[in-house]
Amino acid sequence: MNIHTFRLKPGQDLWNEIEQFAKTNNIQAATILCAVGSFTHAILRLANRATYNEYEGHFEIVSITGTVSVHGSHIHVSISDGDGRTLGGHLVPGCKIYTTAEVVLLEAPGVAYLREPCDQSGYDELVVRRLE
Repeated sequence: MNIHTFRLKPGQDLWNEIEQFAKTNNIQAATILCAVGSFTHAILRLANRATYNEYEGHFEIVSITGTVSVHGSHIHVSISDGDGRTLGGHLVPGCKIYTTAEVVLLEAPGVAYLREPCDQSGYDELVVRRLE
């Protein structure tokens, strides 16, 4: 297993930076161990919704989990506002860092996480392949 840690700065987009990190480092299969930080703008796709919800303000990242790969990632995030109200959903492009985001990925060598259409869900879903 390989651990990757990187820090994002104000104004950067969490989704885009995770995807770029995966591409730059040719990450075939990883999981998000943790990420802490904050947003000034958040965009989430909530459960069973086709559209995105946008939120303006200051939010803490209180939880994040997901699979990361150059072949496509699937990440969920929970954020809380200044009153502690928490919401979560699918992380999508547009979540802008407020002060920082510290991201830790655990890479699994010898495996690739692929995304392939699933007849049951209608989405591209995880398929795990061993690398030769």
